[in-house]
Amino acid sequence: MKKVNRDLLVLWNEQHQNAFMIEKNLTLINDLLFEAERIDNFIQSHELIDLNKYKIYKTPFQIKKWIRNKDEKAFSFLNNLN
Repeated sequence: MKKVNRDLLVLWNEQHQNAFMIEKNLTLINDLLFEAERIDNFIQSHELIDLNKYKIYKTPFQIKKWIRNKDEKAFSFLNNLN
């Protein structure tokens, strides 16, 4: 797995955690975010609403194509299904 550099702000209620436990928790949070940010998981939880054509796209191929397209069209939206 590729090591990702990211800035995380984590607030704990417990004051007596050692450095090992903090590092372990940050690693677990990073792994969780890595899985949630994968393109396949992202596509499964979204649909594309295109108001230019009055259509709703739910297939992974069409959503991937829209995400990877460089020019942004007006009135096209990603809707989170969660």
